[in-house]
Amino acid sequence: MIRKILHILFLPCSEATLLMEKHNADTISAKEKRKLNIHLMICKWCRMYKQKLEILDKVLAKTFSEQKTEINESEIQDFKNKMIDKLNF
Repeated sequence: MIRKILHILFLPCSEATLLMEKHNADTISAKEKRKLNIHLMICKWCRMYKQKLEILDKVLAKTFSEQKTEINESEIQDFKNKMIDKLNF
């Protein structure tokens, strides 16, 4: 019961998930980080969510680092032509 009250008063799960995303993007303030850490000590569901989020971020980072990052002029022109065709119906 006390955990539930603390949970609601300090930081609801909806805000905690937002702070986790900000933490991953390195845009979280020290105060927000402190609130998130307190919430994670209390909430086992958000701890599990954070673990899954970290795994997903690692997989995505690995996937995108292995993919081709250069775009040549012909690919850009093809994209423009497709967009023009779609706009013209």
